[in-house]
Order: sequence, then structure tokens, then C-alpha cells
Amino acid sequence: MDWGTELWDQYEIIEKHTQSGLDLVEKYVKFVKERTEIEQNYAKQLRNLSKKYNVKRSSKDEPDCRLSSYQAFLDILNEMNDYAGQRELIAENMMMNICIDLTKYLQEVKQERKTVCFRKAQQNLESTYKQLDSSKKRFEREWREAERAAQYAEKTDQDINATKADVEKAKQQAHMRAHVAEECKNDYAAQLQKYNKEQQHFYFSDMPLIFNKLQDLDERRVRRLAQGYNLFSDTEKHVMPIIGKCLEGITKAGTSVNERNDSMVLIEQNKSGFERPGDLDFEDFSQGINRASSDTSLSTPKGPMDLLGKNRGKNFWLFNKKSKPTVTEDFTHLPPEQRRKRLQHKRDEIRCMSIYFPIAEALGKMKDVYEKNPQMGDPASLASQITQTTQNIERLRAELNKYEVILTSVVHLEMLLTLVFSLSPDGAHSDESTPDTSQAIYAEFDDDFEDEELAAPIGTCIAMYNFPGASEGTISMQEGEELEVVEGDKGDGWTRVRRNNGDEGYIPTSYATITLFK
Repeated sequence: MDWGTELWDQYEIIEKHTQSGLDLVEKYVKFVKERTEIEQNYAKQLRNLSKKYNVKRSSKDEPDCRLSSYQAFLDILNEMNDYAGQRELIAENMMMNICIDLTKYLQEVKQERKTVCFRKAQQNLESTYKQLDSSKKRFEREWREAERAAQYAEKTDQDINATKADVEKAKQQAHMRAHVAEECKNDYAAQLQKYNKEQQHFYFSDMPLIFNKLQDLDERRVRRLAQGYNLFSDTEKHVMPIIGKCLEGITKAGTSVNERNDSMVLIEQNKSGFERPGDLDFEDFSQGINRASSDTSLSTPKGPMDLLGKNRGKNFWLFNKKSKPTVTEDFTHLPPEQRRKRLQHKRDEIRCMSIYFPIAEALGKMKDVYEKNPQMGDPASLASQITQTTQNIERLRAELNKYEVILTSVVHLEMLLTLVFSLSPDGAHSDESTPDTSQAIYAEFDDDFEDEELAAPIGTCIAMYNFPGASEGTISMQEGEELEVVEGDKGDGWTRVRRNNGDEGYIPTSYATITLFK
């Protein structure tokens, strides 16, 4: 069914309908634009959120980064960043494929709609009708005048008082009016025929053609709008597989968390290597002797302090109470386990600097080539480079050998301590039979450090638990006690603190709430 045949008399409705259709396209374009703004803002907020919670470059080497729960959270942040990228892609594709394309198409449709000149055809028909109506009225007017002239001529002819000239004049006037009326009749008939022809052409040719063009234009508009509707969903469906992979990545990050492995990583990173303190010996003062220090008493090893034997009563701290912590090349300032790790790390760093070996080999080959082919270069020009490279190699070898020796001694010492503890019944030992090996690990600093200036505190801490501080270099604290922080945690789980009286030592970082000054 066509508009031209079924809606031939409903042009106003057709015009209103087609304009409403164009308004609908504009409304949909505006709707999609606002949707793209929402997607862009959503993506921006997701990116900012991921950036806010993501680890900074300077803190990527923190010990927590090795925990699976920590790494899983970083993976989730990365996946959310990728997810934000897909939301941006949705907004971009909607803007390009829907908003821009439909806006361009809308302008083309409006221009095409203007070329469908219904008003012009209607004006032509109305103009013809006006001519018809004018000729009709003229014919009607002239015919009445002709009738009056004929009646007047007849009346004059019957009037006995009228002269022959008057009668002749009235008859001529009636004849003339009849002739004019006849001409008007013929013109009216011609105009009527013309109008009927124009009207038939208008309603059976022009109108169907115009209305059918509008119908085709409107149907194409609807079809194109329907495609825009489909693109609205297809645009998002296109990226759904990638979004699905992002969500799968988040699920994978969650399932990759291994609580047992995190516990093992924490132990490996932070264990000090100290033995746990044993029971204290009973000292019977009623007998006037100190059984605890007798040569025959046995006690459970209490860690490095217990290895001091008879010197246990002396104050053998890792650092003097009033001295600053001194970092040494052999890392003797650290607990045993952390010292071994740092030594291994230092050794591996030196091994990674083996780049000088191939450089030396290359320089040697170049020197041989220059000696055999002097035109290619002067061998003497390589002398300084070869000498510098050789010195670097010797220095690296010396440092590597030094740390290998230190590391070997530390490992042997740990094996010796383990052997001593294993050979003593119930883990006990006598003060005389056990060599004072702790003297090799922990030594009391000279009194020269007594006058050294105290390090400025970098923060404060409040003890959450009691800590006995029985090991060398540590300091005891009571729950709720407030201390000054003089050295932060270096990744080994220990923080150096100071009391108000100047006593300094290490405490477990996890045993206190630490607040650093900004």
C-alpha cells in the first residue's frame, strides 16, 4: 500500500509524520552522545581508581610485592585499567559509527526532503482553480447582465411610448451582452476543462509521486535508524570477549592467591635466624652461690646471649647504647639470617657485572688485529682501555672472593652452631665446653662511640606486644610503651628504636605501630 493512493488527502499528516521522524533521529543521536560521555567518564574514573591504588615505582621492591595476595591485587588493578580501555573503545565506536554517521545522514535526508515540492504542485493547482473560479464568476455576472438586457429590450419593444430608436438600441445592447456572456461561457468551459485536467494530473500523478517519494524517504530513515539501534548493542558486544578476558583475569588473580606460599615468603623474608630463648635457670641465693654460672649446670640455649657463657652478665650489645648503627661491608650489623641473605645478594650483584670479561676479550682481539694490520688502527690507542678493564676485572674478582670467603664463614658458623645445639643433651650446653662463638658475630663497640652524637629520630612507635629483647642488638619493650624510631625497616623485619634514657636496639617491626615523620 502506498501513501500516494491511500493518504492522497492527508498531506498535513504526512508532513508532520516525516518531520517527527527526523526529530526522532536527532533525539537518538543526542541520546548516544550522552551515553558516550557516560562511558568516557566511567573509563576515566576507572583509570584514576587503578592509578590511585597501584604501587608506585619507588615501592615496587618492597617485600610485600612478593606475596601472591599483593601481586593478585596488582593484577586486578591492571585488568581494571584494560577494562577501562574497552569502555573508552565503546564510546569511541558509538561516536564514530552512530553519532557522526547518523548526523551526516540526517542532513542528507533533510536536503532530499526539501526537493520533494508538494507545495509547488499544490500552488499550481490552486492557481488554476482561481482562474476557473474567476471565469466562472465572470460568466455568471455577464449572463445575468445579458438576461437583464434581454428583458429590458423586450420591455422596451412592448412599450407603446418607446420610440423605434429606443427599441433598436435596447436590442443591440441585449445582443452585445449575450455575445459577451457567450464568450465568458466559453472561457469558463475552457478553464473548467483545464482545471479538471490539472486536478486529475495532481491527484493521480503528482501527488502519488510526491507521497511515494516521502514514503520511500521515511522508510529509508526508519531502516537506517534501526541499524543505529543495532549498532548500539553490537558496539558493546564487539568488545565483550575482551571485557570477558579482563574479568577472567580478575578471577585468575583471585584463584592465584596462595596463603601458604605467602606465609612461607614472609618467613623467608623476615626470619632473623636467632634461636628462641630457653628457660631461665634457678639461682639459689640461699646457698650463697650462683648455680646458674657454675661449670656443671646445664641450661637450654637462649640464643646469642646464652652463647656468651660466663660473660653473660656483661652488656654485649650489637651497638653501644649511645652509638649510631654502623653499616659494615660484611653486614655484621644485621641478624644472622638477614646477614647471609645480604651477602648472597652482594655476591650475585658482583657476578652480574661480568660484562668486563667479554670487553677485555674484545679489546684483546682488536689489539691483535691492529698489530697485524696497522692501517686499521694503532694498537697503542687501546692500551689505556685494556689497562682500565683489567683493573676493573681484578677489583671485581677481589670483591667477589672477599664476599665468597665471608659468606662461607657465615655458613660454616651456622652449621657449627647447629651441630653444637644438636650434640648437647636437650639442647643444653656448659659454659666452658661451648666456645664463645658469639664473639665472632656480636662484639661490644669501643668506648670511643660513647661521645658520638645521637641520631635524630625519624618517627615514633607504640609497642603492641611485649618483647623481651633477649638477643644481641635488640631492646626490650612493654606493651603500650612509646619509643623513638631512629632507623626504619630495611626489609628484614627489624626497626631500630631508642628509649628516653638513650638505650637503643632493634625490635620486630610487626610488634609495634610505627608513625614516621613527614
